[in-house]
Amino acid sequence: MKVIIIDTETTGLVEPEAIEVAYCSVDGDFVEFIQRYQPSKPISLGAKATHHILDSELVDCPPSGTFRLPPETEYIIGHNVDFNWTVIGKPDVKRICTQALSRMLWPDLDSYSLGAMMYFVTDEVIARELLKNAHSALQDVRNCCVLLDRIFSEIKIDMNETMDKIWEISERARGLKL
Repeated sequence: MKVIIIDTETTGLVEPEAIEVAYCSVDGDFVEFIQRYQPSKPISLGAKATHHILDSELVDCPPSGTFRLPPETEYIIGHNVDFNWTVIGKPDVKRICTQALSRMLWPDLDSYSLGAMMYFVTDEVIARELLKNAHSALQDVRNCCVLLDRIFSEIKIDMNETMDKIWEISERARGLKL
């Protein structure tokens, strides 16, 4: 079984293409991956303003759409995981959403963005440091890992429990029927 935390940076919100994909494995050996990709269309202004990746930086990168999950990946974890899942081609994997879990666990917060959650689950000075490179796919993966650790401690689950149990809780948090 392979479990990874994943994040993507994209061309925008309309028919998004991956321009940066990062993940880390959370079972077995800890492995980090990051790769940039050349999209078939320009990056939107809103996307550039978010992640600061320029079209000119992607010229020599592999084509967007060539990303593949590691073999034997069964679960992907992400903040708003469905967006990332769609961007990488909707592979046949189970999805665990830290944003949905955060909404379920802390229903009275005024924001559930990954940045807001970092301020909520860590000291504000630490959060500010962790967020200096926010919207870099790899830094967002690392931040999601911090949030996931807090979620696991809040729901009294550790990584040694079955991922199916964590997935079921996430599915309920996402409002999906099992």
